[in-house]
Amino acid sequence: MGKFGSRPASEFRFRDILYEKRDLVGRITLNRPEVYNSYRTETLEELITAFNDASCDDAVGVIVYTGAGDKAFCTGGDVKEYAEIYTRRPRDYWKYMGLFRRYLESILRSGKVTIARINGMAVGGGNESQMACDLAVMADDTYLGQVGTSVGSVAAGGATQWLPIHVGDRRAREMLFLNPRIPARQALEWGLVNRVVPRDRLDEEVQTLVDGCLDKFMECTRYTKEQVNYWKESAWNATVGHARDWLSTHFTTLEPYEGMRAFVEKRKADYRGLRATAARDGSTEFLWGPYTQACPACGATGLPESFRFCGGCGAALERE
Repeated sequence: MGKFGSRPASEFRFRDILYEKRDLVGRITLNRPEVYNSYRTETLEELITAFNDASCDDAVGVIVYTGAGDKAFCTGGDVKEYAEIYTRRPRDYWKYMGLFRRYLESILRSGKVTIARINGMAVGGGNESQMACDLAVMADDTYLGQVGTSVGSVAAGGATQWLPIHVGDRRAREMLFLNPRIPARQALEWGLVNRVVPRDRLDEEVQTLVDGCLDKFMECTRYTKEQVNYWKESAWNATVGHARDWLSTHFTTLEPYEGMRAFVEKRKADYRGLRATAARDGSTEFLWGPYTQACPACGATGLPESFRFCGGCGAALERE
């Protein structure tokens, strides 16, 4: 008896995802439709567990990855969680990015063909997630996109590394700098997906790909995946560690604070305001300016440059 027997999917008791295994297919579904299938920290942990289980189960030949409902495949990280937790504890964002890295690698290195069933918008980390898969089938009434530079982040969790491989350098830059929506037909033309079909044919087309993959030798397929992953793995491993550190450090600054608060508050971020502040030599790194002041009354130090009164004792500050 081997050490990697098939374990019933129902034993895992996931909260944020659905997982089933039947007919040689492992189906993993992001089940947070109320937040457009964005993932929080706990979701990533469950996804890693599910992909790793499917990877090691010989009763699974193909993995199908999708989102619940009909509005979103995945919209990336839960920005509310970012705003409430990780902008307050940037050192923990480094830990979160380590988890996100393991999640994408659990798809990339699963040893099984992974098919993204794109039933709704795939934005930010959602587009990075579908690019981590081997094949993708997309409903014709939805779109892909990246949002990093719009929300105070950088799409270095797969997009900066893999978009040039998928769509070429200039198109990648357009997606990363401008963050446009890429409709389904354009995504097909650009090579971001393999098939675009009417929504009522989505499952039929996914099953066609599943059957085609199952009717091939499994070890040859596994090694083929390892070989064709070369460029993705090379770009990923050369950059993701640096990105992890930079992003966790950047979370201490004003851009993610403004971008993510604007997202949560459903308003446009003040991009031009930050540019105007920088142009007049103001601080765009700190919300209230660098920590340059000291209180003459209580001796508190490290008070923000723009404060007129001490945050400790309330005394007026002697500003130059």
